[in-house]
Amino acid sequence: MSGGGTAPFLADDLGPRGRRITNIATVVSGVALVAVVAVAVNRLAARGQFDAARWEPFTQWPVWRFFLLGLRTTVTAAVLAMVGAMAIGALMALARLSRARLVRWLATAYVEFFRGIPLVLLIFFSAFGLPRYGLRWSLFTYLVLGLVIYNSAVLGEIFRAGILSLDRGQSEAAYSVGLGYWQTMMFVVIPQAARRMIPAIVSQLVTLLKDTSLGSAIALTELLRRGRLNGEFFGNPLQSLFVVAMIYIVVNFTLSRVARRLEVRQRRRYGAGRIAVAGIEDLALLQAQDGGPEQDR
Repeated sequence: MSGGGTAPFLADDLGPRGRRITNIATVVSGVALVAVVAVAVNRLAARGQFDAARWEPFTQWPVWRFFLLGLRTTVTAAVLAMVGAMAIGALMALARLSRARLVRWLATAYVEFFRGIPLVLLIFFSAFGLPRYGLRWSLFTYLVLGLVIYNSAVLGEIFRAGILSLDRGQSEAAYSVGLGYWQTMMFVVIPQAARRMIPAIVSQLVTLLKDTSLGSAIALTELLRRGRLNGEFFGNPLQSLFVVAMIYIVVNFTLSRVARRLEVRQRRRYGAGRIAVAGIEDLALLQAQDGGPEQDR
C-alpha cells in the first residue's frame, strides 16, 4: 500500500551501505537483462522470425478485422463483468460492514471462498459444470459469469478498505445531524470513499480485462484465441501473439491513463488521499489506524 502516512510503518529509508548494494544489484540486473535480450534476439533472427514474409499478413485489412472482432468480444466481456462485479462488490462491502452478524458472516464467506479459488477454475466450472445441471448458456456468458463472481469478491475488499480508510468523524458528523446508518453510507461515506478507491479499482479492472484471455481456454473466440488461430493459418504464431500482446498493452495503457487523469482531477478538486492496493495487510493497517474493529462502524 502506498499513501502519504503509511510508508514509515512499512520500511525504513536505506542507509549508505544499503543504497550501494541496491545500486550494484541494479547494474548487475540491467547487464544480465541486456545479455538475455541480446541472446534471444540473436536466436530469433537465426530462426528467421524477423523475416518480412512472417509479418506481411499484418499489412492486410482482413487480418486486422479478424483481430478487431476478437477485441470487441474481449472489451464487451470486460465491460459487462466490470459492471456486474462492481455492483455485487459494493453489496458485499456493505454487507461485511453491516451491524447484523449473520449478514457479515454470509458476506465474509462469499468473499473469502470465491477470492481463494483460481479464476480459471471458476470459468471451467461455469463452462463445463453448469451445463450438467441444465444451465446451458453461451461460452461468452460462462466467461462473464466467472469474471463477475471472482472480481466481485476482490472488489468487495477494495470497497471495504476505501470505506475503512475514511476518518470516523465523517460518519459521526452525519449521525449528529440526524442521518441514519444507510443515509450516512449512501450520502456521506460511500461518495468520499469512491474517490479514494479509483486507483485500486482501476488496477483491478485492468487485471480483469487481461483475464478475459482465459476465455480462449473454453474455446471462446476472443482476442487471444483469434491470435492463435491467425498464427496457425499463416504459420507465424510468434508474430501473431506479439501483435495481440501489443493490442492488450495499448488498451490497458489507455485505460490506466484515463484513470490517472480522473484520480488527479478528483484529488485536486477534493484534496482526497488515495489507496493504491487493497489486501489483507492493508485492511489490517487501516483498521489499526482507525483504532477499532470494523464492525463498530
